[in-house]
Amino acid sequence: MPSTRPNIVLILADNLGWGELGCYGGGVLRGAPTPRIDVLAAEGMRLTNFNVESDCVPTRSALMTGRHPLRTGALQSVPAGLPQGIVPWEITLGQLLSGAGYATAIHGKWHLGDRPGRYPHERGFDEWYGIPRTTNESMFTSTPGFDPSVVPLPYVMEGRRGEAAREIAVYDLEFRRKIDSQLIERSIDFMSRQHKANKPFFAYVPLTHLHFPTLPHRDFDGRTGAGEFADSMVEMDFRVGQMIDFIDGAGLRDNTVFIFASDNGPEFRRPWRGTAGPWIGTYHTAMEGALRVPFMMRWPGQVPAGVVSDEIVHIVDVYTTLARIAGARVPDDRPVDGVDQSDFFFGKSAKSAREGFVYYIKDELRAAKWRDWKMHMLWEAEPNTGVLHLETPWLFNLKQDPKEETDVNLQQGWVRRPLRVLIQEFQQSLKQHPPIPPGAPDDYRPQ
Repeated sequence: MPSTRPNIVLILADNLGWGELGCYGGGVLRGAPTPRIDVLAAEGMRLTNFNVESDCVPTRSALMTGRHPLRTGALQSVPAGLPQGIVPWEITLGQLLSGAGYATAIHGKWHLGDRPGRYPHERGFDEWYGIPRTTNESMFTSTPGFDPSVVPLPYVMEGRRGEAAREIAVYDLEFRRKIDSQLIERSIDFMSRQHKANKPFFAYVPLTHLHFPTLPHRDFDGRTGAGEFADSMVEMDFRVGQMIDFIDGAGLRDNTVFIFASDNGPEFRRPWRGTAGPWIGTYHTAMEGALRVPFMMRWPGQVPAGVVSDEIVHIVDVYTTLARIAGARVPDDRPVDGVDQSDFFFGKSAKSAREGFVYYIKDELRAAKWRDWKMHMLWEAEPNTGVLHLETPWLFNLKQDPKEETDVNLQQGWVRRPLRVLIQEFQQSLKQHPPIPPGAPDDYRPQ
């Protein structure tokens, strides 16, 4: 680990499936080459077994707190105006890195609180530009019968530490097309200012692509000839390239941890349906297509280049690992589920620091993964098709059966024991540290 603290760039795509990018078998097959992201992956470590939560809110909570969303109460979106996201008691990644001397900024989608006291510039980030909730709200004002007297208008917002957030513009379909270009422009401006001030920075860039409605910037409309979804992928690749070009051009390449990942599996709504490649399922399920998403990390001289690993890593691990890299102290007054993966990323260990994890959707235990196996307690292969409660959990060997089609309980039933232990230990932890209830008020403090 170098003595100087590196800059950290974390770009999080929205609803980008495992099979979309060229380096994951997509790209030209989807009508959308992704050369900049593919090169980024080759310059560092690319994971094929990076796991997230079921959808936008719980994954972002896990990233920002290092805790499973069942603990934080951030289980799903709630209507605008109600307490949503994470309570102020939680310690965000922004707070950790700010406390370690970093300049911090978020340019993009927050989705962890949409009212004063819960906006990101009040939760550890020096500055914020983006949307407080989600991209499908951009469709509201174009919907017949939309009534802003009963549903607040969606806004693009801006906030700086110590100041009240400001509404910049209505987030409508036309603004949806151009917002990612603005997020990148402002991120580059932030990084440039910190570089000139010789201050380490954390640039968190949660993009809006490829969340529905998947509409490209006008400059990319029709670029591929394969439709708006492919045009949007090409735009996303270009935006990531802009960030890379700034870092490399400013001479910051060797002292910047550059991460690109997705928040959950692919979109399942048509006509914006995405793909998880060889895996079955989309977000809002417990299938591998929901859990596994792209992840790559580049840090020249620290993270070996050209490495591809199928070791299990979970989104909560990003919190703990970046804290270690930045020299920040992980909270010890609460359960933190993330594990430090720095030895794994730096090539000091071929094995991940974790062997498995539990997987909830809302407050339902759906599945657990351990090594090469996954056990489903409830079954729903496609969102909204009905949850099947299994009398005997189904067990799959994901190496032998990546599409989760053949129950191996009879042949490999011994695996149920370590999976049950994993589940029991987590549930025992919930008894010792009761979860924060969804919708908890700002002054909530765990007992």
